Amino acid sequence: MHDDRALIEARLRRVLDERIRPALYPESVPLQVSAWVAPSEPVPVAEGLAAAHTPVAVGDPWGAPWGTTWFKVQGEVPVEWAGRTVEAVLDLGFDERMPGFQCEALVHLPDGTPVKAINPRNQWVRVGAPVRGGERVEWHLEAASNPVILDVPPFRPTPLGDPQTAGSAPLYRLARTVLAVCDTEVWELIQDLEVLGELMGELPVDSPRRWELLRAVGRALDAVDLQDVGGTAVAARTELRGVLSAPATASAHRISAVGHAHIDSAWLWPLRETVRKVARTASNMTALLEDEPEFVFAMSQAQQYAWLKEHRPEVYAKVKKAVAEGRFVPAGGMWVESDTNMPGSEAMARQFVHGKRFFLEEFGVENEEAWLPDTFGFAAGLPQIIKAAGSKWLLTQKISWSRTNAFPHHTFRWEGIDGTRIFTHFPPVDTYNCQMAGREIAHAARNFKDKGVARHSLAPTGWGDGGGGTTREMIAKARRLRDLDGSPTVEWEKPADFFAKAEAEHPQAPVWVGELYLELHRATLTSQAKTKRGNRRSEHLLREAELWSATAAVLAQHPYPYAALDRLWKTVLLHQFHDILPGSSIAWVHREAAQTYAAVAAELEDIIASAVAASAGRGDTHLVVNSAPHARGGVAAGAVAPPVPEGAEVAAVPRDGGGFTLTNDLLRIGIDGRGLVVSAHDRVAGREAVAPGGAANLLQLHPDFPTMWDAWDVDAFYRNVVTDLTDADEVALGEVSGDAATVRVTRTFGGSRVVQSLTLARGQRRLDIDTEVDWHETEKFLKAAFPLDLHAGRYAAETQFGHLYRPTHTNTSWEAAKFEACAHRFVHVEEPGWGVALVNDATYGHDVTRTVREDGERGTTTTVRLSLLRAPRFPDPETDQGRHRFRYALVPGATVGDAVREGHRINLPERRITGAGAVAPLVTVDNDAVVVTAVKLADDLSGDVVVRLHEAHGGRATATLTTAFEPADALATDLLERPVDDGPVFERQGNTVRMRLRPFQLVTVRLPRAAGR
Repeated sequence: MHDDRALIEARLRRVLDERIRPALYPESVPLQVSAWVAPSEPVPVAEGLAAAHTPVAVGDPWGAPWGTTWFKVQGEVPVEWAGRTVEAVLDLGFDERMPGFQCEALVHLPDGTPVKAINPRNQWVRVGAPVRGGERVEWHLEAASNPVILDVPPFRPTPLGDPQTAGSAPLYRLARTVLAVCDTEVWELIQDLEVLGELMGELPVDSPRRWELLRAVGRALDAVDLQDVGGTAVAARTELRGVLSAPATASAHRISAVGHAHIDSAWLWPLRETVRKVARTASNMTALLEDEPEFVFAMSQAQQYAWLKEHRPEVYAKVKKAVAEGRFVPAGGMWVESDTNMPGSEAMARQFVHGKRFFLEEFGVENEEAWLPDTFGFAAGLPQIIKAAGSKWLLTQKISWSRTNAFPHHTFRWEGIDGTRIFTHFPPVDTYNCQMAGREIAHAARNFKDKGVARHSLAPTGWGDGGGGTTREMIAKARRLRDLDGSPTVEWEKPADFFAKAEAEHPQAPVWVGELYLELHRATLTSQAKTKRGNRRSEHLLREAELWSATAAVLAQHPYPYAALDRLWKTVLLHQFHDILPGSSIAWVHREAAQTYAAVAAELEDIIASAVAASAGRGDTHLVVNSAPHARGGVAAGAVAPPVPEGAEVAAVPRDGGGFTLTNDLLRIGIDGRGLVVSAHDRVAGREAVAPGGAANLLQLHPDFPTMWDAWDVDAFYRNVVTDLTDADEVALGEVSGDAATVRVTRTFGGSRVVQSLTLARGQRRLDIDTEVDWHETEKFLKAAFPLDLHAGRYAAETQFGHLYRPTHTNTSWEAAKFEACAHRFVHVEEPGWGVALVNDATYGHDVTRTVREDGERGTTTTVRLSLLRAPRFPDPETDQGRHRFRYALVPGATVGDAVREGHRINLPERRITGAGAVAPLVTVDNDAVVVTAVKLADDLSGDVVVRLHEAHGGRATATLTTAFEPADALATDLLERPVDDGPVFERQGNTVRMRLRPFQLVTVRLPRAAGR
């Protein structure tokens, strides 16, 4: 037989596009449309319904950037359409290439009841199936004219990301508003042909099944009268019935589909618009659930449900009903789909606490899966947190975006720093916006790396980010793919049902140890520095507020601010969303974030001041408040006490050739005439930290123009060109006293200015560097380099509840790809017996490299560089412009324990107050290796004290927790403060609790107070 495959496939494409799809709506009548433009921000539904509308016509422009237009659409169903299916088709000027990144609308009935959303690939509203004829119809559309930020071509700087710069010119033209007859047989034929055509294209050319499909499609096309598609659709479908009913092979890959709409809580739109995107999508999905009995939809992010509850209770009521029926599935058990690299230990824990508690209280749902399809890599401390929250599974697909190495598994057990293992799945479909397209389904099966030992995978299906979620077309395709020869099978399932099957079939899944590093989007560790500083400061202020509020409540009967702390935590957790904290959102988002962080800080400072004052009382005694988890300056952790000077006084003397030498009894710091640290001598060990010929605190400037994803990416070639900022405008001795000495260094470069204060304090083994930058560069990357005289094959970087080690070499492509990585408060490098730490109060990105010196001894220089600032131009063309402050410190002679302690100290500076007298710690721990991360009252308002702690040095530890009150019991709990059976065994005697911890083990202790105590 002659090969006519290409001919029939081309015929199918053209007939579908030019004849069959246009025949879906064979008859139509225009609708009457009028409009009212909201004056600024969105208005309540009642106001939009009641406003005076002005007639508009198809072709009219509408929609200033970020505006809201209320369209009233009215019409009458022709009587001759009686008995037929009728829909409104409403095209607001959509570009179907971008289903979630442009205008969209929520359709309401005249009484304000939400019906469904209108999106680029979901433009219909059903009138009736069938209609009686003669019905009057009226809908009100709240239409958002969101600008297209990620346009074609992408990554171009645009002023549209902020209403302050976006202008007011209309962005869209009304394209189509009609009532139309919907030919359901034509619609079904479209789905038949799309499924078979797409499947055909994925099968091998020499596959008999492909030719079987080809012949059936050819016969179906012959049966279609191109001048009467509707009249011949049934005959065409009859020709396809046989090939559509052939069952899949027994060995076919099995796909669990779950309806999905990944909605970024902010990104190329502000938070307020996400509230509306969620309402539109939830309206779509609850309506679809009513029409499609086999469909299951999952939505993550408790914050988004909370928005619905607050702003659109009528939509929320429909969601609650669908959840109760088991078909609308709250997923993930987190407050938002957060970044997981940068949030601190306690913040990462609270993401699960607040997310899971919301789902439990609102729906009675206990999530066992973490759901993070789009997060930019996963910290090695996360498995333990997931388990401590009462969950056991993780889903993501983002690692498929890695550019260098292909991850070797799709289903595996992920082991964290403490040894906890979490059953993890990466959907091999490689998207969280699956359309049920043949190429996607075939790719999932071909791509699946665990063939032979497993055959289940998950496919999150639906348009996200305002695209409206799963469509009826996707469901129709899934129905045809349920059991179809040549294709993987597809079945709608809840995430938990999928995970249970996948884990049961693959009990010996391979293990991946350590972080899940995304080989892409590395610059998100640095972009939008003010947002990152706001997050870090908020996390530590929340720690202080809880600690001192609990102390005041127990010891001074001061009211505990439950509601305020709950609200403030949720605000901070929201801003850890994976496009806010990483700095990859539009200018509007980060401008508002700065305002929010300032308000959070002010309120927390008030809470702290009130609680400390209640504890310390009124008086004139000078006191130091130590919120850190280790003693300092003679003040115990969590205590208030008079300061006690430590160590010898600090001396400052000029150096030959310029600069100054700062000395205390532990360190001697040499700062040359350029303002660079050329010596950091450990006087106790007799060891120099700075590499010979090197200079520390060297600011380095790189060009920074990645190939794409400007705010997200830094590409390895940025290192090829560097400018050392060695010229100083001024190097001067600042304030000098017996307690501290400071050298002030001023530099200018390009359009920017840096002022640094280098301070050595009495009794301290660290050089504090306070850096203020007035930054006005474009597409540049600023780093601070510290070349260290250390030979180290690895270094430690703090992560949640511990630290992980990364190699300093690039032996393989896996190591070479980690040229920019994340650390929380410290990076630590050491040789056996001696090391150096670099601690910080606001940065995350860094790199560590090593070279061999061409000197006489051929020693090794290990260079640690902190990433300070970037200046990408997309999506915010003014990223990071303006004033910034960073505090970091060099700690020569540091052990890992020293790095832990100094990292907390720089982030929790001591407070100085006056009061009546000292305040004893509410709780103490007798082992510095065991770090307390939270002291608070229980969330259930019982008054129980909750203490969270972990082993921080990476070894076994025994510790005694002592309380300033008499506990009635000591209970090991999960993160939600519920007792657990598999927790550590406590030995309680009086007000002491003794425990043993494994390396990096996280423990939550609940301490009910004895009656009257």
